[in-house]
Amino acid sequence: MRLITANRMKTIEKHIKFYSILFISFLSFTACNSQEKKSGSELSKSIEKGALVYEDFCMTCHMPNGKGVPKTFPPLANSDYLKNKREASIRAIKYGQKGEIIVNGETYKGVMSPLGLSDEEVADVMNYISNTWDNKNDTLTTPEEVSKVKPIK
Repeated sequence: MRLITANRMKTIEKHIKFYSILFISFLSFTACNSQEKKSGSELSKSIEKGALVYEDFCMTCHMPNGKGVPKTFPPLANSDYLKNKREASIRAIKYGQKGEIIVNGETYKGVMSPLGLSDEEVADVMNYISNTWDNKNDTLTTPEEVSKVKPIK
């Protein structure tokens, strides 16, 4: 039978601590990485559903290419309004839009009627238009976020 010396025991304890920290770090990385994939997957699914909502409700005015109609319907493609005014964009989709807005330096004074979409449909179409036609937004718009947006009185 072999005896473990005090020095050998200290070495073993150091190795146990090191490998424990390494293992916990690996588990943390794996958990975070799987959450990112889940979020990315969730965004991809929402974008897919949003494309269908866009085709059914938005394409007639904003066109298949998202460029809208000059001086009549604002562009969604590469839109500074969409990028910089997230809540206002959600509000317009959810409740409609009237009054003057400026998109990419162009003034629009048209009216967009409320479309009667659910919070989930608003979130899906927002994710679609925010990630199509040179737009890029990795922040997932959720039905919960949409539900918190209220009309302007």
